[in-house]
Amino acid sequence: MSSLSARTGRHRQRYDGQFRLVAGCIPYKLVVEKDKYSNAEKDIIVLMISTPSREDLVFPKGGWEDDETLDQAACREALEEAGVTGVIGEQSLGVWEFQSKSSQKDENSHQGGCRGYLFPLEVTQELDQWPGQATYNRKWLTIKEAYKVCRYDWMKDALKFFEATMSLEGKEEGA
Repeated sequence: MSSLSARTGRHRQRYDGQFRLVAGCIPYKLVVEKDKYSNAEKDIIVLMISTPSREDLVFPKGGWEDDETLDQAACREALEEAGVTGVIGEQSLGVWEFQSKSSQKDENSHQGGCRGYLFPLEVTQELDQWPGQATYNRKWLTIKEAYKVCRYDWMKDALKFFEATMSLEGKEEGA
């Protein structure tokens, strides 16, 4: 296996006016559980990551760079921060504008403004080693658990869209 490394710096970072463009994903798996009557129940779990000295969690995300498409950036961030690969959804779950906590000077400042896109990513592989392994810990959660520990309101909104999208897909399959 070749050595994996994370991209660093912002020299290739995309901007739209005052907004830094950010791509990420909600990594998920379908888990099939059987009850005592052998009826298969599908449940969805999502993967979130922690950072050092924080109790709350986030979905993998980071800067969209000028040499990649939006969905490629989302997949790269999932690989770098969470050590997962998979099949990315064709459509983003939405677009959110938020202030980056790391670069925000004060709450009235436009500095640190981001425009973020999150995609659903069905995980097909979890790597044993990944670039951000020393920084990020990954944790699989139910959607209900994810709402409780998610750090950012905009990510909770994305999770609502994700949950609605997955519910619609399940109804279409059962129709």
